[in-house]
Amino acid sequence: MNQQGENQTSALFKPLKMSCKDCFGLCCVALYYAASEGFPSDKPAGKPCSYLDRDFKCKIHTKLSQKGFHGCLSYECMGAGQKVAQHTYQGKDWHQQPKRAKEMYDVFLVMKSLHEFLWYLSDAFVHIEEKMLREQLQLEIKAIEKLTYEAPKILLAIDIEKKRDEVNGLLHQASKVISQKARAAHGITSPLRPQTPFAWMGKDLRRKILVGADLSGTLLIAANLSGIDLTGANLIGADLRDTHLEGAHLEKALFLTQLQIDTAKGDAKTTLPPQLERPSHWL
Repeated sequence: MNQQGENQTSALFKPLKMSCKDCFGLCCVALYYAASEGFPSDKPAGKPCSYLDRDFKCKIHTKLSQKGFHGCLSYECMGAGQKVAQHTYQGKDWHQQPKRAKEMYDVFLVMKSLHEFLWYLSDAFVHIEEKMLREQLQLEIKAIEKLTYEAPKILLAIDIEKKRDEVNGLLHQASKVISQKARAAHGITSPLRPQTPFAWMGKDLRRKILVGADLSGTLLIAANLSGIDLTGANLIGADLRDTHLEGAHLEKALFLTQLQIDTAKGDAKTTLPPQLERPSHWL
């Protein structure tokens, strides 16, 4: 990717990067948590985590890994938290506005979905070259960006499932074009996909050709993809917990998120898209 392309990618994804210092600890309050999923305890939605300070900092942030709270470590709101805190509610938190706390939590959930849509649409836009589809993606990105700045009443009235279907349709079109082009460049005629979402859990996949593969929704937990080229592969919703990605080529993979990368195992030779950060626990 040239410098202009990198600058464009940086501009697209910058608002979608999590900034806890600009948030009200919304993820630690609004969401339901389960101890079995790597969180401190079973917690109902709307109740603050017992480790959340009055100033919205985690009391045990530096000990999360030591305590095995991997759910906390891997959580990613894609910038929705600071958008709600600093724009929707103009810096006035749920302590200051207790009567609006429930509304704030509900708005956060809507905003999180909108920011997820923006992340995936932006990723497709970066990769797509087909003019008409590129313009459609750009229009949808602008429309959703506009929604994220609306008032709480308008945000809560959005039919998120309908919008999700619209976005998924556009992402499917983009993925098909991008993956097909990647396969053609490597002389691959059809996309590889596991027979079931569970078929490749814990499997050694190093001999498979996964360029342009459809891995959407696939459980790749503890699978070995070391050194694999995933150019044009659709990884939306793929479970990469403990997946071996040492030396894997992910810089042109589709629909990767920071959460997926943070839960996988990689190293210094693993290549990533420019919008993702290399996890500190990778060697």
